[in-house]
Amino acid sequence: MSSEQPTEAPSSGSLADRISKPEESQTEQPTKWADEADQNDQNDQTDGAAAQLGGSDLHEPDYTVEVKLSDLQADPNNPLFSVKNFEDLGLDPRILQGLSAMNFRKPSKIQERALPLLLSNPPKNLVGQSQSGTGKTAAFVLNVLSRLDLSTEQMKKTPQALILAPTRELARQIVGVVQVMGQFMEGLGIGTAVPADTNSRVAKMECAVVVGTPGTVMDMIKKRVMVANRLKVLVLDEADNMLDQQGLGDQCIRVKALLPKDIQVVLFSATFPEHVHAYASKFCPNSNEITLQHEELTVEGIKQLYLDCSNDDDKYAHLVKLYGLLTVGSSIIFVKTRHSAAEIEKRMVAEGHTVASLTGGIEGSQRDAVIDQFRAGHAKVLITTNVLARGIDVSTVSMVVNYDIPELHQPGRERQADFQTYLHRIGRTGRFGRVGVSISFVSNRDEWNMLNQIQRYFNTDIQRIDTNDWDEVEDIIKKTIKNTRAQAGFGR
Repeated sequence: MSSEQPTEAPSSGSLADRISKPEESQTEQPTKWADEADQNDQNDQTDGAAAQLGGSDLHEPDYTVEVKLSDLQADPNNPLFSVKNFEDLGLDPRILQGLSAMNFRKPSKIQERALPLLLSNPPKNLVGQSQSGTGKTAAFVLNVLSRLDLSTEQMKKTPQALILAPTRELARQIVGVVQVMGQFMEGLGIGTAVPADTNSRVAKMECAVVVGTPGTVMDMIKKRVMVANRLKVLVLDEADNMLDQQGLGDQCIRVKALLPKDIQVVLFSATFPEHVHAYASKFCPNSNEITLQHEELTVEGIKQLYLDCSNDDDKYAHLVKLYGLLTVGSSIIFVKTRHSAAEIEKRMVAEGHTVASLTGGIEGSQRDAVIDQFRAGHAKVLITTNVLARGIDVSTVSMVVNYDIPELHQPGRERQADFQTYLHRIGRTGRFGRVGVSISFVSNRDEWNMLNQIQRYFNTDIQRIDTNDWDEVEDIIKKTIKNTRAQAGFGR
């Protein structure tokens, strides 16, 4: 790829004759969550959302998992160091029944390595890193369920495991996985601790598993709405974001300070930048570690493209031209600010396009309704900020658009791409080995430089789309979306 700024202006030709009409939005309301999550029947193996919520099949790409054991007595030759069957783990038959109902036939690579370490006794801390969509959620949920005591009515009402996530959407998704995997465990109660709507009363957490966001959980413990002294397991999902993001890191530290000192701490994420990894080791001391090299992190099943735009207005014009392709499956458009999301939604709706918008500024129950409608396919194009960049699993997402290239907030310094957020964003498509497309819009030299930074960091090639020929653009994208299986090295 040339290192010079592209000079060719994109075509302003119209796709009007070829753009497909959006499907009519159905009037059926999204299913209400019990304890903010559905009781789901799940037919396919998933990591994120259950099948009823549009989760994805698990067909994992090849990659290398490195294991660092804190306990030198842990023998890699031990048959349980890497398990090939869930039955080898000595799990509760009711959990095995749940795994079978979810069509989990055998552990994924991350599960092969992580589960023996997670389930060992006495419990050991774990820092786990693996590709997006390879079974991390299922791994830590299985460990949580295995450590619960539901033998008495009192214990069924006592929080024993706490799972923290950076957003309400991811927390609700995890609740769904816990419910499905634990569906045969009689008396299993799950609570969702996310910010309540204005004037809502907070219910007491009388359940064995609590899933929530750090600030809300901290408030609940301090107000004694949630009792924390019997907790056995603390999980941080998207841990690098949780420990690094302004505000969340402090909240996670404060929450941990309120928990029993001997609690098992489990950190999971697809990415761990070096400075966060060093901090994670202090937050989660004496831990076993499962890691990947950052060159291995680019999701192989995603065709990575970029599109030249002459300015911001040109960006919007190209987005409108893409609309017909965005609705082939479903798509997520990532923008930098809430204001941009609102403006793009307003303009596209005014022009007759069916889109939805979800940002952190929207009231909680409204956010829940938007994501539920997107999962159900009632809205096929979702405009959002980084609030949905991590962990969200919707199997129908075939395209991600980086309307604004993700960047680090560094006022007064040269603009720097945010590599971790880029990886998490594009990981919303190509889930579990399916093929997806990511398109990044480039409208100035700074954005061009950031795109090149991303290519160098992940040692990947992001292909230029020639916007002078929209027939070819359609052809490239449709062929990719219609592919049924990721190829090795695809998009590299």
